[in-house]
Amino acid sequence: MSLAPVLARIDADLENATKRLLELLRIPSISTDSAFDKACDTAADWLVDQLRAIGAEAQKHQTPGKPMVMGSFTGSSNPDAPHILFYGHYDVQPADPLELWHHDPFEPAVEQTAHGQVIRGRGSSDDKGQLMTFVEACRAWKNEHGQMPCKISFFFEGEEESGSPSLVPFMETHKEALKADVVLICDTGLFDDRVPAIVTMLRGMVSEEVVLRAANRDLHSGLYGGMARNPLHVLSQILASLHDETGRVQLPRFYDGVRDIPPHLSAQWQSLNFSHHSFLGEVGLRLPAGETAYSPLEHIWARPTCEINGICGGYTGEGFKTVLPSQASAKISCRLVEGQDPEKIRAALHAHVSSYLPADCTVEFNSFGASPAVVMPSEAPQFEIARAALSAEWEQEAAFTGCGGSIPVAGHFQDIIGVSPMLIGFAKDNDQIHSPNEKYDLQSFHKGIRSWARILEALSVDKRSQQMAKK
Repeated sequence: MSLAPVLARIDADLENATKRLLELLRIPSISTDSAFDKACDTAADWLVDQLRAIGAEAQKHQTPGKPMVMGSFTGSSNPDAPHILFYGHYDVQPADPLELWHHDPFEPAVEQTAHGQVIRGRGSSDDKGQLMTFVEACRAWKNEHGQMPCKISFFFEGEEESGSPSLVPFMETHKEALKADVVLICDTGLFDDRVPAIVTMLRGMVSEEVVLRAANRDLHSGLYGGMARNPLHVLSQILASLHDETGRVQLPRFYDGVRDIPPHLSAQWQSLNFSHHSFLGEVGLRLPAGETAYSPLEHIWARPTCEINGICGGYTGEGFKTVLPSQASAKISCRLVEGQDPEKIRAALHAHVSSYLPADCTVEFNSFGASPAVVMPSEAPQFEIARAALSAEWEQEAAFTGCGGSIPVAGHFQDIIGVSPMLIGFAKDNDQIHSPNEKYDLQSFHKGIRSWARILEALSVDKRSQQMAKK
């Protein structure tokens, strides 16, 4: 089957594909708010209908939370080609604060901007627009040739934005149905808004709240100040002790297992010509912080961090109140890299905080999420095949990149299904994901569809991918 007519059909059908995406964006599938449970159910039904419309077998699966959608094309033109599974999520973040949106977040529209046309609306980039790039690529293949170039399965989640509480049990129950030779995830972005990328490294995370208590009530600072223990003083000392003057984290054995990136990856990253001036300049900053011995890209992709996400204590309202607070708290997150054990890092944080605890002061720890880093084997044949296909579409050499964030489902595919996913996406840094006025460039949507069409064709015909599928 020829690729050229598929690409031509994608170009000709872009307006209709965009209309379909706008239809999905109008469904307020907010998974974090139970008031939108019906909308999440509607979005799942809509996706089932879309998959069936292009000839796939598709079903909605109920969970204790939001529904999962699964589907598949059972036949293909090449029975020796690998079986490909695509994952995306149809739920979105809440739209608050609504007053900062230029229009209703669930009345999406195509807008003309100084940098080209964009699709504006909640979920346009994260992740409905990205999800639909793959669906539309499959639609073009099926409409043009009557069948797919390989066996394809779909797996859509409705709880990604609310911590995926149903995901692991569902994957374990449906392990056989989710097995595939290649797993694709579209929930990442371009590098520097111009270079296509395959993310091969994701950091893990440990999240912790530290609550310090001293007196049994707030105290008058004139009567007790200087004599009574002030938990804000103690907390400030603890937080200041988390890093040394070079930016290294001071938790005990924090860097156990951490390795520098290999030379070939370092060379590729250097070739990207990343400008920290531009990157930081967009948010009003100039100079990189962090470990002085490492490059800015290594800071956000390949080095572990310990960050203070919030501090609370004492009087912070209007005016002034001379008070010694009875308690103070901080929320701390550690981003982890390959080789670090999340539970050991959590224990190290507890030990560090406790070592600074003076008399008359107690500590309580509230633990939140913990997940290890995920590293994909970029030396596997399918990674280079996909990279070449992306390079051809974007007329830019695609890069293997890291990601400072965490996408836990990637690790679940490794641990439960036994397949390392390829993370390919077309979002841009200025898409305002999770923020008001979220957008997805029409170019990202269009070239994203074309990119998947190329990747499907390349994986289906390349001899190395066929060999991979037979192993």
